Amino acid sequence: MSTTIEFHDPRGEPETTPDSYDLSIDLSEPISIGLVANGFPDSVRFLDHVEKALAQEVPTATFVRYDKGDASAVVGGTMLEDIKEECHAVVAAYGH
Repeated sequence: MSTTIEFHDPRGEPETTPDSYDLSIDLSEPISIGLVANGFPDSVRFLDHVEKALAQEVPTATFVRYDKGDASAVVGGTMLEDIKEECHAVVAAYGH
């Protein structure tokens, strides 16, 4: 007696075609990179390491730190406006 095992791929087929777009920044110019911690444990500490690594790779960068403080909160309001005004690029991180 043989048994047939059938696997189901749970990923659905996309209904829309992705639109590609280009994002770029001149890393030879001074830039400000925002680092946003999401409020999970160790997200701030993880971004400490990200900042150190980015600083070595992008010596023209300065860093601005943000912390949602609560993983269930969204980045919005004043924090979002501050990020948009102060940063050329953003890294959002989470930890556990």
